[in-house]
Amino acid sequence: MSALVAALRISRRSVWRARGRSALIVVMIGLPVLLITGLLVLYATGTVNLDEGIGARIGAADAGLVQTPPGTVVRQDRSGGSGWNGGGVERPPAGVAEITGILGPGTRLIPFGVGTIRLPSGPVTAVETDLGDPLTKGVLTLAEGRLPRAGEVVVTPALGLRPGDLLRPADAPPLTVTGIVDHPHQPTIRQVAGPDLPLTPSREIGSSDSGPGWLASTPKPVTWDDVPRLNELGLVVVARDLIPNRADRPAALWNTPTSIGVAVFVIMVVLVPVLLAGPAFAVGLRRRRRELAEIAAQGGSAGHLRLIVLADGLVLGGFATVVATGLGIGAGLLGAPVIARLGGRIGPPEIPWTEVLYVAAIGLVPGLVAALVPAVQAGRQHTATVLAGRAPATPWRGWPLVWTLIGAVLVLGGLAASVAARRQGELVWPFVAALPIMLGLVALTPFLVWFAGRLAPRLRLPLRVAVRDAVRNRSRTVSAVAAVIAVTAAAVAVGISTESQRRDYHDSYTSARPAGSLAIWAGTMRDSAWTKLRTEAARLLPGVPLAVGYHVHDGEGRRYAMRYTTRWNGVRTSRTAVVGDRDLLRFLQGRDDPAAAAALASGKAVVFDASNVREGKITLRASVASHPDRRIEVPAVAATPADDFQGGALLPRAVVEQAGFTTTPRQLYGMYDLPAGSPLWSELTEVTPRVSIAAESGPQNPGGPVWLWIWLGAAVILVVGGTLAATRLAAADMRPDRATMLAIGAPPWTLRWAVAGQALFIAGLGAAVGLAAGTVTGVALSRPMTSRGVGDPATIALPWAFLAAVVVGLPLLASAMALITRARAPLTRRLS
Repeated sequence: MSALVAALRISRRSVWRARGRSALIVVMIGLPVLLITGLLVLYATGTVNLDEGIGARIGAADAGLVQTPPGTVVRQDRSGGSGWNGGGVERPPAGVAEITGILGPGTRLIPFGVGTIRLPSGPVTAVETDLGDPLTKGVLTLAEGRLPRAGEVVVTPALGLRPGDLLRPADAPPLTVTGIVDHPHQPTIRQVAGPDLPLTPSREIGSSDSGPGWLASTPKPVTWDDVPRLNELGLVVVARDLIPNRADRPAALWNTPTSIGVAVFVIMVVLVPVLLAGPAFAVGLRRRRRELAEIAAQGGSAGHLRLIVLADGLVLGGFATVVATGLGIGAGLLGAPVIARLGGRIGPPEIPWTEVLYVAAIGLVPGLVAALVPAVQAGRQHTATVLAGRAPATPWRGWPLVWTLIGAVLVLGGLAASVAARRQGELVWPFVAALPIMLGLVALTPFLVWFAGRLAPRLRLPLRVAVRDAVRNRSRTVSAVAAVIAVTAAAVAVGISTESQRRDYHDSYTSARPAGSLAIWAGTMRDSAWTKLRTEAARLLPGVPLAVGYHVHDGEGRRYAMRYTTRWNGVRTSRTAVVGDRDLLRFLQGRDDPAAAAALASGKAVVFDASNVREGKITLRASVASHPDRRIEVPAVAATPADDFQGGALLPRAVVEQAGFTTTPRQLYGMYDLPAGSPLWSELTEVTPRVSIAAESGPQNPGGPVWLWIWLGAAVILVVGGTLAATRLAAADMRPDRATMLAIGAPPWTLRWAVAGQALFIAGLGAAVGLAAGTVTGVALSRPMTSRGVGDPATIALPWAFLAAVVVGLPLLASAMALITRARAPLTRRLS
């Protein structure tokens, strides 16, 4: 039997005996592999490429043809790119005979149009075709009921209709729902299909997916020689034989930032599990010292002992990788439908085996590297001392000066790189700068442990014993502290950057209306149509006071906008002042303000951007297309709006009319929370299509704090797990000291506090250093995540509760869990 096979068998039995420690190592090594593998499979399955999506676009047909609006010039090339623009010669739509002449005799065409129809709940996509024709197979799948005939439709589940219900388009007779259909790639799409639908033509010129057209079954493949002639007819062509063969195209090289970012990510993925699993492997070495000593006594060499310990890393790392890869693939495949039901897309199940195998290969590295230091220690242990029951710690001879200098240089270089990275616009550079800081702190950890250990004489007995033992047994302490530093730094960096982005979004959000309000704008229309629209709005919004706003026109009927420029959160923002009376002022302020109302009645503008009022005036630009702006100075006063994020200005009608303009009521404002799916817009468009509505919900960013606490949960698992692994090792190493303390009368709680002190020292030191490192990276990340260009200052926000939970709460939690650990120690036989 070879030495490797024997080592693997010994390792397998040892892993099974210490199932708790083995499970901890498997989780710490396998968690990154599971996460990355799951994301890769989820992305591959949720991405629908051209080959996978062609069936949903043209069914079983050979080609799909979309007719563009008259005068559109269409150009498609062999690379898959296409372009179109207006300004061409207008000609009638292409006919069946013209298309058949290009595609060849025997070509079969069926109408196939894609557009929208207007429902009371808003516009939805619609497919106008005969779904019973074999050419449409694959576009939609019938799940319930039957296919529609004339005057009937089928709908997707998202519309909430059942067979037998009536679908009521805004401008057409009702249609009977005969069935429920599923889209092959978008489960949540709101879509209608039938043979005769009141389609609304697309407003986008040359949209390749929207418009009237045909599905074609051709006697010969559609080639690129046919495409230019079909483009001349104003047709956009989608065909199976025209999908670019990506295997024949040269692979695009990754750009430098992406390549560097992937490299940094790989290093961190390897580094963190190594640091986390290191204490657990050290625990295994302590537990197996006698077993290894017996092997050495029977003739095993130091190399054999090292091989046995490395076999632990290979067995556990391999098992963790296999299990995590399988779970990651399953999680990705099962998660794709869930993501699709939340509004995403889904294609056929796909596993990117090349990337998955790369990740699995990388996952094998942490186990071997984490077992490397214990393997070296196993080869150096003194057999007679271990068999005698003593395993004294190696005396402290000071920290290696070379490694300390290297660590200091790396940390200083990383700090300088972080300052430079903060000026860049790409997120990858702060992460690159964080790598030398992290590696430098790992090299400096022995020095930090020694330096922190100088506090031991000032501590109470249990903590003094714990700290001195941690410094004396630096091999396990350094690995655990470095692991806590890495996890805490990552959590702090993500927390600061996420909170900064959330705060920047909140601070930079601005609106001219208060939250919870509704605005209704009418375009150019007659006064009679406006009166009817206003009456209908009042009927549809009973009990909601509606304030009136006015459009501004000159003597020739041109509509002007009264604009000014302000600075909001460091960014120059253009605003349009509204024109109205005291009712509109009350709406904008959310209350009665007698001073502002008196100023408005006296002919002054009420401005909510106080910095724009200079010497009692505000300067406005009266703007209209194709004409130069007019500069107008208006007396103004500053006032407080209803919400902090609110800006804008209100002009009295008298001031605008004195400047030579006329005012016409065409706007309505009210406090009304518009529910999702409200038919308000659809019902108002029945009065006139020249109406728009907008609801102001205020700044919304509910995901920021949630993600912070998700990160906190991950940090709890990693920090507490790594700390408790090191604490178990400390408890094993402190058996002689604990036996001595027990012999001289120390109570059991003193022994427990000595063990808990180890956890507090490891987690506390790591969290404090990790806070400093993570703060540097988080601040560096804040600029590319919150700045929107030159002159826009970065937002830096600290999530104090989150940081306190990470830096203070995690060490206390780890020590509390260690405190409840059984700490009773038997008396140890000592050799004289």
